[in-house]
This record gives sequence, C-alpha cells and structure tokens, in this order.
Amino acid sequence: MGPSLRFPALLLTLALGATGCLARGQGTLHRQTDSDGGPSINFDAGTVSDAANELPPTDPHAVLGVDPPHGPFNGGQLALVRGNGFTSAARVWFGQTEVPKSDVVPIDPGRIQVVVPPGQAGPVDVSVQNGSDTSTRGTLTGGYTYDAFYADPASGPTSGGTLVTLHGSGTKWDAGTDVRIDLKPCQNISVQSPTELSCATPPGTPGAKTVRVTTSDGTSTDVLDGFTYGNSDNGFKGGLSGASLQQSLEVLVLDNYSGNAIPGATVIAGDDLSTAIVHQTDGAGVTQFQAPNLGPKRSVTVAMKCFQPQTFVDVPVDTVTVYLDPVLAPACASQGDPPPVGGTPGYAAGISGQLVWTGGQEFQRAGWTNVPKPKSADEKLVAYVLPLRGDPTQPFQLPSSTQAVTPAASGDVGYAYSLSTTPGNQSLYAVAGIENDKLSPPQFFAYAMGLAKGISAKPGVTTTNVYIPIDAPLDHAIQIAVKPPQATPRGPDRVRAAVAVRVGELGYALLPSGQATGLLPLSSPFDLVGVPPLVGSLAGTQYVTTASAVTGATATTPLSVVGLTVSTTTNQTVMLDGFVEVPKLTQPATNGSWNAQDLAVDWLPGGASVDLTLYDIESGGGLVAWTVVAPAGDRSVRLPDLASLSSDLGFGVIPGPVSITISAAHIKSFDYGSLTYHQLGKYGWDAYARDVFNAHF
Repeated sequence: MGPSLRFPALLLTLALGATGCLARGQGTLHRQTDSDGGPSINFDAGTVSDAANELPPTDPHAVLGVDPPHGPFNGGQLALVRGNGFTSAARVWFGQTEVPKSDVVPIDPGRIQVVVPPGQAGPVDVSVQNGSDTSTRGTLTGGYTYDAFYADPASGPTSGGTLVTLHGSGTKWDAGTDVRIDLKPCQNISVQSPTELSCATPPGTPGAKTVRVTTSDGTSTDVLDGFTYGNSDNGFKGGLSGASLQQSLEVLVLDNYSGNAIPGATVIAGDDLSTAIVHQTDGAGVTQFQAPNLGPKRSVTVAMKCFQPQTFVDVPVDTVTVYLDPVLAPACASQGDPPPVGGTPGYAAGISGQLVWTGGQEFQRAGWTNVPKPKSADEKLVAYVLPLRGDPTQPFQLPSSTQAVTPAASGDVGYAYSLSTTPGNQSLYAVAGIENDKLSPPQFFAYAMGLAKGISAKPGVTTTNVYIPIDAPLDHAIQIAVKPPQATPRGPDRVRAAVAVRVGELGYALLPSGQATGLLPLSSPFDLVGVPPLVGSLAGTQYVTTASAVTGATATTPLSVVGLTVSTTTNQTVMLDGFVEVPKLTQPATNGSWNAQDLAVDWLPGGASVDLTLYDIESGGGLVAWTVVAPAGDRSVRLPDLASLSSDLGFGVIPGPVSITISAAHIKSFDYGSLTYHQLGKYGWDAYARDVFNAHF
C-alpha cells in the first residue's frame, strides 16, 4: 500500500474529508474498444537519444538544430532547441510566433526545451534571443518544418480499424484522394473538405509509420511518423454509421481483443425471432441484409459461440460494426487461446529525463526550493512522475515506491526519473513533497507540481531528455457547491466532489488532495485544498470540477456522476448540478423471475436528459455478459430469444442468477446514428447514473 496524502498544516483548516491509504495500480485486460490510460508495462528496449551536432559553433549565439525537426501544424509537440550562448532568460521564436514563457525551459547554454506553437505548413526559421538583448539573437533558417497534415488520433492498435481524421493546411483533397499508412491503404476514405478527410487504419506493426496522401492528380505528400502503431487505443471504433436505414443493412463483426474478423457469427435483424431476419457472417466477418421493410429502425443482435452477445436497439443507419468480447472459459479453449491476463500485451514506450527546480545558480542543479525541509529523520523529500489520466473523477494513486525520485537521484540540472507508458503523444506531470513511511498508514504531503506535454513516445524505445519544471505550488483552494440528484430508498447517500487540472484534450492531472466527501443532505459546500495556481508549466491549463453522488463508504451503486465544469480561477464557488436521476429496473422485478427477453427501466422526473441507456446483463457468475444499447426514448426493450438458437456459451443468458447493470447516460449533441464504442462507457458521457439489479432466469 502506498502512503496516504495530506497537505501542510497551515492549509488543513480549510480541508474537508480524511485522507486514505493509496493502492498501487494493477494491470488489466485490454480490448480494442478500451479507452486510454492503461497499465504501465516493464520492458527492456533500446533508447533514442537526442543527436548533438558534432560541428564546433562559429558564432557565440547560434541556433544549430531542433529535435524533432518537424511536427503537426497545430503545434503542441515537445522539442529540444540546440545551439550555444543561451541563458536562463532565453526567448524562442518559430517563424514570427514567440513561444510563451511558460512553454520554455532553458536547460543549459546549449539546450532549450520548448512546446512548439501552432504555425502554417512548411519550413520556418527558429530564433533564440536572451531577454531583450537583440545582439544575442541567433536564427536557424528553415530550422523547423510544419507538416502539411496531421492525424487525429495519431496512434492506435496494430490490429488496425482506428477511425482517424486527417486535418490539412493548404491541402486540396478530393474524392479521388488516396491515403496510405506504411504504404498500406487506409480503408473507407471519406473526404469532408479539401482540408479534412477520415479513414480506418490498416493493420500494421508496432512503431511510428509514414502517412502518405495522394490526390487525384498524382501529387503525394508524406508525413514521417504521422501515425504510431502500439497497444494504445482511444475507443473511437465500431458502432453505428452510414446513411439512413432503408432496404439495405451491413453488419461487420470483429474480435474485440485481436481485431480479427469473426466468421460464422449469428446476426439477427429484429427483436423477435418469429419475424426477424437471421444471417451468418462470412469469412470476412460481414453479412448483408436486403429487404424492403428493414427501415427506418431495426434492432441488431450478434451472438457467437464463446463470445459475449451484443444488441443495438432501433438502429437507424445502414452500417453496424460490432466488437465482441471472448468468453474466458475453459470450455472455449478449443476456440483458441484466451486473451492473456495480468497486463496489457504488446509494446510499451519509455520516457526519461529530469525534474528541474529553479532558485540556484544558472544552469546548475537547484534544491527543492518550494518543498519545506523534513522535520524529523522519518520524513524524506520525495517526488513522483505520473501520466495524465482520462478520467478526472479517479482518486489519485501514487506509482510504485520504486518510481520515487529523491534528492539523491542523479542529474546535471535536475533529478533523474524514468517510467514506461503507452505509445503515442504523451504528457507527464510530477508532484513533490514529504513522505513519512514510518507512520501507519504511511503519508505523503504534497507541496508542488509541474508539467511536460507533447512528448512523442514510440513503441519499444525510450524518449530521453524530457525535463519537467517543478514550478507550481499546491497552495490554493477551490470551493464546490453541489445540487445532488434525488435520493431513492436504495441510495445514493453521499457526495464526492473532485477537482483536477485539464491539459487541453490531452488528459487530466489528478491532484493528491483533489477529492472530498460529504453525507447527504449536504450542509455546506466543499473546500478542496492543495490546488495549484495555473502558472509556470501549468499556464494555459484549466481546472475541472466533478461530483459523484454515491452509496456507502466504498462509493458503490446506486450512483450518479455529473460531468465536467471548467474554470480558470479559484476565486469563485463552482456550482455543480445537472445530475442524471438514478435509473430503476421495472421489468423484471428486483430479485424476480426473468424471461431473458423483456427489459423496462424508469427514473424520477427532472435531472439531465437520458440520451442513451446501456444494459450489462451478466449470468453464470459473470461468465457471459450480454450488452444491450438503447437510444433516448426507449424505456422498454424486447430482445430475441437467443437461448432457443443454441445452448453454446455466448448465445443468451445462462440459467440461474442474473445481474443487470443499468447506465443512463447524458451526452451533449448526441447522434445515435453515429454512436461509437467510446460512447458506451463513462469516458464518452457528460453525466450518467447507474444501478445494479438482481433477477433469476
């Protein structure tokens, strides 16, 4: 168990809630439709170091190179500017755009770490000047090149199928445009405009690959390292797409762990077997339905031996891409090896560098100037480096104690750290404070933090020389007022409020003291202490506040979670409302008998709108889980009788106890006809409520 977290004594009078013992992270299975933020992986791989220029400088103030020398025109990439004659007051320009001071970290007279600003496609000059002294200005002509386009997302699994959007600058894409990743054709290319198109990535091998776009006139444009294959994925895959459903429907069925097509899967178009159309997928995992009365809506159910069934209710479009989870049972061993457990298989990436404090002599290692000195022999200075997370409601957890950085760490301008992470565009933050592992439980008092964003992490190698300035004190407080949902006889009975730091669209920095809990009814707002000012390396970020109405000390169901409220100041109270009311299963009755076909749900009036209802039906002690997805307005659902088709695992509900989890989700500007798997989990919801019910089949 890791140390619990507290803040300095002068701030404790503002704090609410007690600190708890932190658990170290554990590995989990990884599916093609999972969101990012998976477990770290230990690996033994080579390193990629920055290449220094071996030629002696001829000017006392010069810019000699930028690493990497190119990147997306929207900026945001971490780069190292090399040269000579730099001071701690160095300013950096890419073309005519000066890099904000908060994105400049001078390392030594020959190196400056920067976050590249946005620019126009093509080469630009890179200039460095020490403060206002123009005589020190050095320029490297064409020192950096902005790529003509970039992919979003820029990474995905080797199985392919990631839906990516290419954004161009000055491009002239048309209907005849071809896209290739590592010389393999991107699938289902759709050109939205001369500067925007989308496609599905082909399968590939781990690593950073070239993306080539060729227009109908034969003009090709390459972006090196434009897409990275690894074991990370953002969940924007599968689901519903295409034109309005009329007389034709295509269903593609894939394995959610391997990404391979599933031949022979049973696909049911309809909610009653007596009137439904039933097909089998071919060798490519595809089946086509043709009938004059298919539209305008049709429920689609997919089942396969040794795979978990799924149903999409009232599908309004003509294309459904389904990812099925395998059943992890010995009886299914004949179908092939089950997915490995205990971690995420595949290639990880490494990042190493130094934590940097200011306050000492220029370009020399300074002490931990914003962390107080330990008061006893049992206390020690400790810092931890963490990746951003995808969920700001998560409790803060320290990494393994083996990842602790102390003043004894090596380093020339700071204190060395290293960690493994998932490939892709990563950002890291660090928290520093005092740890006392002699207490029971051990405690960690956090005092300062810092951020480094836009780090290019490639599978199987280590990105080196990434410097994180520890320049933001954790000395602010934010007040959160909550208007909770209506309580039911089952709960919720308390509210947990949280604050995190949002780093653009990259993720969230969880704060060591970023949560507090109060029993319902609430008597006062929450005061969360230990919030950093948005200065230094945190300039340009935002505070995000969330609240969860939960049940019991373990924060279980029934629960309701309100989405993100964004702010940039701690000077005003944040009001959180707009909860989704807790759902109630009306058919089958709680602990009653169920026919495995009819479901009905209801919720109290008021609250945020319910745009999507998700049923997770588990049977056989969780061995088989049937996922049912229903759009807004469908409070009752009719399912086909899968058990009558086959008794194989994966065909319907196993007789015995059944657990039905209902999630009612609110999604802003939601279109059910464009549903992706990202929207089948909490990372794709703006607010949601959930409860679990038991029945018997």
